[in-house]
Amino acid sequence: MILSEKGQANMKSCLQPLPKVLVSCRGINGEDNALAVGYCGNCSYDPPMVMVGIVPTRYSYNLIKESGCFVVNLVDKKYREKFDYLGSHSKRDGNKLLDAMVSLQDGKFVKAPLLSECPVNIECTVVDSIVTGSHEMFIGKIEYVHAKVDIINADGTIDFSKIDFL
Repeated sequence: MILSEKGQANMKSCLQPLPKVLVSCRGINGEDNALAVGYCGNCSYDPPMVMVGIVPTRYSYNLIKESGCFVVNLVDKKYREKFDYLGSHSKRDGNKLLDAMVSLQDGKFVKAPLLSECPVNIECTVVDSIVTGSHEMFIGKIEYVHAKVDIINADGTIDFSKIDFL
């Protein structure tokens, strides 16, 4: 079998994690924020944990460091405009949550907001982190998963085929 010719590709983002997510957080002073995160994934199933990678210069970085928690919000296509806005604006320049008319609700277990319109919200407590170069990977123990009732199967699992991801 002969392989087709291949050239060297960009190493920066050669493995594109899916789905696109917004991470929401709340500082110890009560300040809420959310940011688009390109590095996110499962990292343990027992106990259930996820990791998110955040560049230390991002506004939300210190909010998560201080509070020790965050929420991973899975985004569907209906949320594209808000995702794009939150991913391209910094809280340093104004109240982007208010500007984008983002609906928030308090977490059930962590002191961080959920993005109400997202189909799945995963509440996490930071249990560890590691600096991997450009990002700090926050390891979050999953405390609670909120999902729209019409995407939850009888056994409690999420039917991801019912989400029209970005």
